[in-house]
Amino acid sequence: MPMPAYATTPERAWYYAHRVIVAAILLFLIAPILVIMPLSFNSEPYFSYPMPGLSLRWYEDFFTNDRWTLALQNSIIVAVSVTLVSTALGTLAALGLSRPRFPARGLIMSLLISPIVVPVIISAVGMYFFYTRVGLTNSIPGVVLAHTALATPFVVITVTATLSGFDQTLTRAAASLGSNPVHSFFKITLPLILPGVISGGLFAFVTSFDEVVVVLFIASPEQRTLPKQMFSGIREMISPTITAAATLLILFAVAMLTTVELLRRRSERLRGIRS
Repeated sequence: MPMPAYATTPERAWYYAHRVIVAAILLFLIAPILVIMPLSFNSEPYFSYPMPGLSLRWYEDFFTNDRWTLALQNSIIVAVSVTLVSTALGTLAALGLSRPRFPARGLIMSLLISPIVVPVIISAVGMYFFYTRVGLTNSIPGVVLAHTALATPFVVITVTATLSGFDQTLTRAAASLGSNPVHSFFKITLPLILPGVISGGLFAFVTSFDEVVVVLFIASPEQRTLPKQMFSGIREMISPTITAAATLLILFAVAMLTTVELLRRRSERLRGIRS
């Protein structure tokens, strides 16, 4: 917002100081990222500046090394599965919670989003002992279920926020015209809340794709996901390929966040909140 012409000297000083403070905080947050990304183009296997030359050898290693490609493949399989399951479960839960006379809504909502509040290490230990009893440890389905428990709250929150501005009279009007609940959902409700559902799905995908703590407990040594491979690489041998993988993950996360923001704006336009 531009500074008004009638602003006093203290107001002008705060106007510029506020921008300096915001820029300093932003630089503090993204400085580690800005340091790592150039190192992925280093021609030598050292984490130091100045770099002797530029090269794409670490990106080539990332896409040709069997350990990295297998880890990437496992991450995609798990993340896509988690996205499908958590989006379906989270959307159904949000639809139920959005009903006007739903009992104990606050308590149930608190329980649903508790995986976000509880430290991941505690959830991982609990999942490990439970999954061991039912034989789901050291398996991809076990990792998918564990990540689904962590990702579903993001879908519930996103879809619930979208449904808060949904006009319930539309579904009642459809019912008065003879439409059954399933037909009304797919023809009226889902098209209007679809941006929120997709946003929740993207959050679920990123949550699973970046998660490493639960994978360390649930997956076997052969079932390495990309974050687990990066964690193991740091412990066993520090390879600059890690910086290439980190750079690709950062770019992927930025693309996801940009998509979520565009979907949020589209959702507001559909609901008449934004012109």
